[in-house]
Amino acid sequence: MATTETDSARELGERFRRWLRERHLPVTRQRDLVANAVFAGGRHRSVDAIQQVLRDQGHKVGLATIYRALDVLVDSGLVRQHDFGEGFKRWEVRRQGAQHGHLICARCNGVTEFSTERFERILPLVADEHGFLAERHRVEVHGLCRACRDAEVGVLARAGRRS
Repeated sequence: MATTETDSARELGERFRRWLRERHLPVTRQRDLVANAVFAGGRHRSVDAIQQVLRDQGHKVGLATIYRALDVLVDSGLVRQHDFGEGFKRWEVRRQGAQHGHLICARCNGVTEFSTERFERILPLVADEHGFLAERHRVEVHGLCRACRDAEVGVLARAGRRS
């Protein structure tokens, strides 16, 4: 992990502990471990992925504990929960600044974030055109990622050679 990512994860961990103390909530080792797995890792982690990261680090934390810690992280405003229609939820760090959307692959379940200035400019225009006062938005595009499309083309090409 790059130093800036490490620094960012460390800063987020401290913000989370400060938020807990301000609300007189326990600052526990398990909450710290789960928070660090979300803050320091890749984006959009599932509970199973978080538990695997913790196992790989030599920690044994139960699913119920992970879910409870994630609920507290969401309450803190530092983490956002997503349901991409896969049958499970994912969590990511809530970042300051530009909004982003998600490209979700229906085959491999990969999630790619995207953000574009044009996109950010058009949303208020669309809302205004319909007399709508937008408060927030969420954009998800479901389809096939490049790797899955390329793999499909490769399979079809090999099948064509055999016929």
